[in-house]
Amino acid sequence: MPQEIGDLTELVSAARDGDHQAFDELVRVTYQDTYTLAYRLTGDEEDARDVVQESYLRAYRGLKRFRGDAQFTTWLYRITANCASTQLGKRSRHRHDELLDDSPIADTNPDVDPEARSDASALRERLNVALRELPPRLRAVVVLRDVYDLPHEAIAAELGISESAAKVRLHRARRKLREHLYPLRGEPVQEERGARAV
Repeated sequence: MPQEIGDLTELVSAARDGDHQAFDELVRVTYQDTYTLAYRLTGDEEDARDVVQESYLRAYRGLKRFRGDAQFTTWLYRITANCASTQLGKRSRHRHDELLDDSPIADTNPDVDPEARSDASALRERLNVALRELPPRLRAVVVLRDVYDLPHEAIAAELGISESAAKVRLHRARRKLREHLYPLRGEPVQEERGARAV
């Protein structure tokens, strides 16, 4: 993920002052990570592109109100998560989730060892499959917390839930991912009672 370095801060400042080229450059440097987040939250390339487009539109419209209390990237990821949530709501009304998708997520830290890259690629694909199989409410929390390192408070605010609910969902999401990726021999997969309430 891009770091909030001087260059990015200067771009944000210039874009807030109406410099369209500065905003274009902000889009260029943050696009890959924004798209990756959108894809991980939606599990669908077309939805992810729609989410990214809407996210940058909202960011552009709201840039004058961005006070810099948080990093620009954190602010942008929150907008993206909100747009993804809206998109998932639309999708659930119009079509079923597709569980299979061969499109890989770009590796931002490729390993120079081909064998290690192959192993990492296989694990990443298994993780992507496991993420897509999570219910959207659990997927959103685990991606925002474990991939984008947003605090529980910010996740709760973006998803419109309490902080304790965000923590419960994170725990459930991590457990489901572990069960999918590293099932223990003889481990029973327990049904979650009351899961819909949180």
